[in-house]
Amino acid sequence: MRLRHPSGRIVHLSCGISLVHAETPTDGLERLEAAAGELRTHFGTGLLGVALRLSYPLAAALADDGRARTRLRAELDAKGLEVVTLSGVPDAEGGGEDTTADDVESDPRSPGDWSTPSRVRHTLALARILVDLLPFEEVRGAIATCGLGPAAEWDENHQKAGARHISRLSGGLADLAWRVGRAVRCGFEPGPGLVLDSPEATVAALTRVDKDRLGVCLDLATVIRDWPDPEAGIDRITDAGLSVITARITDPASDWQPILRHLLAADTARTEYVDVDTPAGAADLPYVLEELTAIGLVPEQQPCTAP
Repeated sequence: MRLRHPSGRIVHLSCGISLVHAETPTDGLERLEAAAGELRTHFGTGLLGVALRLSYPLAAALADDGRARTRLRAELDAKGLEVVTLSGVPDAEGGGEDTTADDVESDPRSPGDWSTPSRVRHTLALARILVDLLPFEEVRGAIATCGLGPAAEWDENHQKAGARHISRLSGGLADLAWRVGRAVRCGFEPGPGLVLDSPEATVAALTRVDKDRLGVCLDLATVIRDWPDPEAGIDRITDAGLSVITARITDPASDWQPILRHLLAADTARTEYVDVDTPAGAADLPYVLEELTAIGLVPEQQPCTAP
């Protein structure tokens, strides 16, 4: 769903749909059919945004099969759904594969953390998929990924490997944009116990990344729970030149409204993607839309005035 911010910027509101238990494109379409039906019971007709969360096997299969991507795009269009964001974070952080097992490096099904080459392959696969799923008039989209890796394990070797893989990611995204004329940006999601934990740790770890293509993805429930001053933390990140590429609402009961107001203040919009990724996402979407309307956002085709 496209909403116009008082600044004139378009903000995309999407409902998270998990396809993490689908390993093939056919499985993915079947699960999409069920999820779309649930979404329509709460929102009826009209164009709706969905943020797809893909398993590693499904992402790999779609990236390798152009006809499967075309079929998925056709199914989305037929159901009145549009995709501008994909999620590639592990289960422990809200999606994807569970990477807590000791054999994650040897398991080709798991994308690992950013010290493993499988993570960059997975993320670039998502980017390749996303450029084919974007609405025709959209020129860019976004991917969420994990907060680098566990801080307790992030020694010098992990850090060097992570830097190499992030550089590969940046180069791969640049090459994709050059080839297809559409840009994909990637947000790393801070979380407790990760290299990206506090705002200060996030800024320090991402100081040298390509800030045109890489930034942060914020789980608002995590920010509220773990950051002593969430609004100051967001300012710390954006003042360092890092974009808040996506904002995720994962717990509708948390006090996320002030944080979203801070991100979407009347004079600017510091994010353009808001994903409702809750257990009852379809049921929570109307409430989030109502809150965004209270901030001053309106459907794209309507004139927008600040509240």
